[in-house]
Amino acid sequence: MIFNSLDFAVFLPIVFVIYWSITKKNIRLQNCVIVLASYFFYAWWDWKFLSLILFSTVVDYWVGVGLSKYQEKQHRKLLLGTSIIVNLGLLGFFKYYNFFLENFVTAFSFLGNDIQSNTLNIILPVGISFYTFQTLSYSIDVYRKKLQPTKDFVAFAAFVCFFPQLVAGPIERATNLLPQFYKKREFVYENATDGLRQILWGLFKKIVIADTCATYANTIFNNSEIYSGSTLILGALFFTFQIYGDFSGYSDIAIGTSRLFGFHLNRNFAFPYFSRDIAEFWRRWHISLSTWFRDYLYIPLGGSRGGIWMKIRNTFIIFIVSGFWHGANWTFIAWGALNAIYFLPLLLSNKNRRNLGIVANKGHFPSVKELLGMLITFWLTVLAWVFFRAENISHALAFLGETFSPSIVTYPEIFPKKILALLSLFMILEWFGRKYEYAIEHINSSIPTYGRWVAYSLLVGIICYYSGEEEQFIYFQF
Repeated sequence: MIFNSLDFAVFLPIVFVIYWSITKKNIRLQNCVIVLASYFFYAWWDWKFLSLILFSTVVDYWVGVGLSKYQEKQHRKLLLGTSIIVNLGLLGFFKYYNFFLENFVTAFSFLGNDIQSNTLNIILPVGISFYTFQTLSYSIDVYRKKLQPTKDFVAFAAFVCFFPQLVAGPIERATNLLPQFYKKREFVYENATDGLRQILWGLFKKIVIADTCATYANTIFNNSEIYSGSTLILGALFFTFQIYGDFSGYSDIAIGTSRLFGFHLNRNFAFPYFSRDIAEFWRRWHISLSTWFRDYLYIPLGGSRGGIWMKIRNTFIIFIVSGFWHGANWTFIAWGALNAIYFLPLLLSNKNRRNLGIVANKGHFPSVKELLGMLITFWLTVLAWVFFRAENISHALAFLGETFSPSIVTYPEIFPKKILALLSLFMILEWFGRKYEYAIEHINSSIPTYGRWVAYSLLVGIICYYSGEEEQFIYFQF
């Protein structure tokens, strides 16, 4: 079941009514409804993989119980190791088994030793990368004594499988989301309407921006050998907006849906394409994953506290692992390494935290310096996305090679003026909403009632106009 489907449009109101009317504000009963609804939501895709979610839930629940009983360092390390091995073992098998096998065979073939092997036809369970990291955060935080282990299995199961963010995040920390399942939840009209508004904006991003751009991005990337450099640069630009609209749109819908049920999820995107340098971009893009790797990998490795070579090593590790998290392909590793190269000059010159505030915070328009920083950062990001989208490294290099050929100054074979105008309008809306959690949040306070309803009706009409075949979200494959 996906957010932009008729199935979800029926599912959500039913669960909402049951949750607020039948449970009578009984916390445990509400949590049971969340668990059952979440399992149904996931089973709509493939019920057989529910066993994986349940297995991870049971393992990490009992690891937490064990950590509450034992204080000896050896026992605690053994329990944490069990959680890490089980969770990363499942993730590694389903996501990376064939990748490692194929590269192992290729390496030995290169040395003159032919090895016969058979890859497996493995289906990647939707959301496994997200809920695996979510349960791991619980075990690690309990081990570090930053969180008290729960004895409420239903609440813990609800935390693991919470349907709004189950399959594509945000990756919630146990310290933020799990305690919310212990507290009394009451319906608040203002939270619900704000949630609906964020859902509306998320659907606009997905259906109008991402899916429209995907049509052109797919055409250009899938036939890149026949197009000029000017067309290829447009293809990269379309994918840049596709992945942002797709993934941030999903996050908006997830956060908005959570608010309907009285929960607060952490922000996952903060207008990243207005970043003035790459360091700022990574503080604003997929925030839940970036901070997860920072807290559970980068800092334990030493972070930026060591000498220059340790800083370089840790930076490459964090970005390459982040890239590899996205998929079993060398293109993702190259994408991560390229971003590490972008990031290192800022880190080594101690300029990686110079842009912590909102761009043009005191005015409507950026300064010349800010504008130049945004343009450079944006186009560096566009070039990096080529590796993310390409089928393989050869495809990415050929794509970039033709892009920077003399044909870049020719008129593009594909030049959809209406779509480019739509993207311009979208960025204008994002710019004037950059000081808020999402672009249209301020509509409620800055526009009279009749104006708000006109704006909402217009957005609904545009979404309906661009609606067509239900398109999966990109991050479902990760």
